Amino acid sequence: MTLDTRLHAPVAAALLEIQAPIRGRLDRVPAEMWRIMQADVAIVEAANAHLRGMRGKLFRPTLLLLASAVEDAPEERAVALAAVTELVHLTSVVHDDSVDHSVLRRGQPTINALFSHQVAVLMGDFLFSKAIAELVRLGDMEPLRVFTQASNEMTLGELRQLASFDALSFTESDYYALIRAKTASLVGAACEMGALAGAPRFRAPMRRFGERLGMAFQVADDLIDYTEQEAVTGKPSGNDLKEHKVTLPLIAALPQMSRAQRERVERLFADPTPSDASIAEVVGIVTECGGLDFARQKGEEFAEEAEEALSDLPASEVRQALFDALGYVMDRRS
Repeated sequence: MTLDTRLHAPVAAALLEIQAPIRGRLDRVPAEMWRIMQADVAIVEAANAHLRGMRGKLFRPTLLLLASAVEDAPEERAVALAAVTELVHLTSVVHDDSVDHSVLRRGQPTINALFSHQVAVLMGDFLFSKAIAELVRLGDMEPLRVFTQASNEMTLGELRQLASFDALSFTESDYYALIRAKTASLVGAACEMGALAGAPRFRAPMRRFGERLGMAFQVADDLIDYTEQEAVTGKPSGNDLKEHKVTLPLIAALPQMSRAQRERVERLFADPTPSDASIAEVVGIVTECGGLDFARQKGEEFAEEAEEALSDLPASEVRQALFDALGYVMDRRS
């Protein structure tokens, strides 16, 4: 099956089907995470209990475990590395929610909303230090090097974004550098470490696969904000626009706008609390000026580059699951 037919299929490959080849090991990851996170401190245990209820789809651990099974020889440490990957991701989620003052994540209160911003910052630090301690326990410098490098890139990406004072001057190259740091670096690290825990000769192509998949993932995620409608209002959710975040659809559309359209966008970014109507209007302008089509094309280009990185992998159920992960990323709706 070619990438093109897969990306435009009516329904993306279900994540459960993608996870099927490594289901047994993936089911062990949450318990490994809670083992690593454990602490005999009341506030930490309370925060940990809340984070357990916010558990995501384990997409990064899925990729790591699939990469470890490329040659059907996954090492036992792959499960611990998968848990570390999710903890590093969870660290970024907790810190990002605090930085953005977000009150909800997947429909549930964030750590900073439920406790405080101070607790959120310290809990993020705690999760990261526990993840690093687990890597030290495993006694291998390579996972430690790769994951700390990815964490450093993620932090620098966030700092660069905070340092950008004129949102509408954010360029396409700025955007790619940002999502490479904030999203693709950890996805690439997960795939690379998976390969080292079972298929080391494929370390480089799996790193390439993960990085390009991460780029496609973030572009698709940014598109959802323009295309998915809220159940109550029937209008685009527009959370990025509401928070004055500039992503690829808007970047691509800006040069194509008339003066009047540009001024409408500028008014929205000058309004600290833009209305649903103004957000819907800007979504319409971005769509009319080709921003969504451009972003979709770039996302598919990243996905095609990720597919190319898999070309030398041996044919197997695992290889097919990695291909299907591309379809899942590009076609998901939430």
